[in-house]
Amino acid sequence: MAGPDPELAAKLQPDVPHAARIWNYWMGGKDNFQSDRAAGDAVAEVYPEIVLMAQQSRVFLVRAVRYLAAEAGIRQFLDIGTGLPTMQNTHAVAQGVAPDSRIVYVDNDPMVLVHARALLASTTSEGVTTYVPADYHDPEKILAEAAQTLDFDQPIAVMYMGVMGYEPDLDVVRSIVGRTMDAVPSGSHLVLWDGTNTSPAVVSGAERLAQSGGVPYILRSPEELESCFDGLTMVEPGLVPIPLWRAEDPDTVGIDAYGAVARKP
Repeated sequence: MAGPDPELAAKLQPDVPHAARIWNYWMGGKDNFQSDRAAGDAVAEVYPEIVLMAQQSRVFLVRAVRYLAAEAGIRQFLDIGTGLPTMQNTHAVAQGVAPDSRIVYVDNDPMVLVHARALLASTTSEGVTTYVPADYHDPEKILAEAAQTLDFDQPIAVMYMGVMGYEPDLDVVRSIVGRTMDAVPSGSHLVLWDGTNTSPAVVSGAERLAQSGGVPYILRSPEELESCFDGLTMVEPGLVPIPLWRAEDPDTVGIDAYGAVARKP
């Protein structure tokens, strides 16, 4: 994969902790800098479960995408705030079930843009994988760009995976999700998870993240997250801690992160 061009390189800011790179570090990836690792370690000191949360977020993504492709018949995915690629990315899971699946990744991180080249190269010959450089605060731009790849007359899975905590205003979050879901047809699905304020330790971890120079992450209650699904029909088991969503092991325990999959009637 070619390296970043000078303009992209100038935007990487290796001395400033960045959310996507910190998350990549927690997931065991190598696409991060010392500033990201320092911020990640600071959070893990007070909330060591953050590493488990990062790992379980990928398990949830895999289960949700596999359900959508294999059981719900979805062939189009709009993954907004995708972050840095690791193993079992959305397109790999979806196209592993249905090779003709079409995936649009969206992120505003220049480092993600650099790595998008690898994602685009690993798609199936039958399917399509593209990348849109955009901020989730501009859903109209995202939808216009995505329409070049996705058919908005057919169901689409819209995914917000652990990213809405970076927007401090819940009304703004609801507006972003609502405007996106209003644009997709009946039979589309919303997949959303985020960290929750369900333990003192995770609250301390969020405080430590902000103190370390990372972008503050707003933890919300499960009830607040559930409001993002208003007007949609929850897929069983509804909004639950992400390790418990269709868990195969009955002894699986929850964490301070809730997610759900819901269908647009």
